[in-house]
Amino acid sequence: MYLLSIVVKYIKIITNYINFALVKYNEMGKIQLEAMEFYAFHGHYTEEQIVGNKFLVDLTIETDMTMPADTDDLADAVNYQSAYKLVKQEMGKKSRLLENIAKRILDTIYVEFKGINRITITIRKMNPPIGGKVKSVAVTLTR
Repeated sequence: MYLLSIVVKYIKIITNYINFALVKYNEMGKIQLEAMEFYAFHGHYTEEQIVGNKFLVDLTIETDMTMPADTDDLADAVNYQSAYKLVKQEMGKKSRLLENIAKRILDTIYVEFKGINRITITIRKMNPPIGGKVKSVAVTLTR
């Protein structure tokens, strides 16, 4: 009887191990582009759109990285160089509000890349003209 209980115990352990080995797990991950720096002409006031300002952009893209992790092929991944180019392109278009820029960037990245689960973008305007000393103002959108 004792021997039978030991055999049953080991069969359960082996069965659990086999089941674990057969399950395909997704490799969820984040691609982060931090402090991308742009000089652009965004702002509510006409002067801001003429003089311009420095902006910092943080972008986090959450996606399934199972395929690129297995294949080691850029074609299977979200290419962060391409993502940077899309951000740069949108930062080059004048807007009055940071919210508008952030939404345009989200829209563009979702159109260009497949398999994205979530994107978070933060846009910071450095030294904003708000009547006092402020390092930056920021807007963050997540979709």
